[in-house]
Amino acid sequence: MDMEISFPGGKKVDAKYEGFTINTDQPKHSGGDSDAPEPFSLFLSSIGTCTGIYVLRFCQERNIPIEDIKLILRTEKNEETHMMDKIDMEIQVPNTFPDKYKNAMIKAAGLCAVKKHLETPPQIEISVKKQ
Repeated sequence: MDMEISFPGGKKVDAKYEGFTINTDQPKHSGGDSDAPEPFSLFLSSIGTCTGIYVLRFCQERNIPIEDIKLILRTEKNEETHMMDKIDMEIQVPNTFPDKYKNAMIKAAGLCAVKKHLETPPQIEISVKKQ
């Protein structure tokens, strides 16, 4: 799997993957134009949307209406390291959601591949190669 990262100008950095272009930019206070999410926001949204697909699939397989279900992702940042200490995901369901599925939904949400990669992170190697 290859992903090509390019620099289209300013503080923008784009990723091309499988026919899609994922645009990023920095906020204005960091010298960007705020034309796209910053990369770290995409990182957090990948955790939320990955979890979301498992919640969606869980509900669809049981014919549970999804219109009133949503995930809220909250983060806690370490003020010294500026790294995230905690990511809390809350699955909000309507009062009509069957209680018998609560633990099973949490288990299904925990299958998210992004979450699993954070729990057992891959090695990341960086090199420079002349073209």
